Amino acid sequence: MSRLFNRGLIVFSSKLTLSRTRHRGFTLLELLVVLVILGLLAGYVAPKYFSQVGKSEVKTARAQIDALEKALDQYRIDTGHYPNNEQGLAALNAKPADEARWDGPYLKKAVPNDPWGKPYQYRMPGEHGELDLFSFGRDGAAGGDGDGADIGNW
Repeated sequence: MSRLFNRGLIVFSSKLTLSRTRHRGFTLLELLVVLVILGLLAGYVAPKYFSQVGKSEVKTARAQIDALEKALDQYRIDTGHYPNNEQGLAALNAKPADEARWDGPYLKKAVPNDPWGKPYQYRMPGEHGELDLFSFGRDGAAGGDGDGADIGNW
């Protein structure tokens, strides 16, 4: 062992400790263990996260349908009836030509598309009530289950 003077202190070192301090780093085994742990965490967390994304889209669609239904109710209070199928949801923002008592617009912005980018469906008279307002869900087709199920005001 040799003696080194470092700022007034005596430090004993050997060639073995000097060589270890120069080559610091992780071994391949340590890196593989870390990658396996990260993979396990991702495998556990990712499915839970992505299932929440689907639930939030459904909740957004329900909230938008509720807001559109309230705007349609306000339209009916002013005019005495809901818009017909030809007028559709566009009647909430633009005055129909034959509507004298229209007092809109009933929405601050344009009628939104559903969370999957498709337009909401409007039927007057409806099969489930006085009017039907719905989205076909993720699959964009009538019926379905889970995220692909229809979401409506019924």
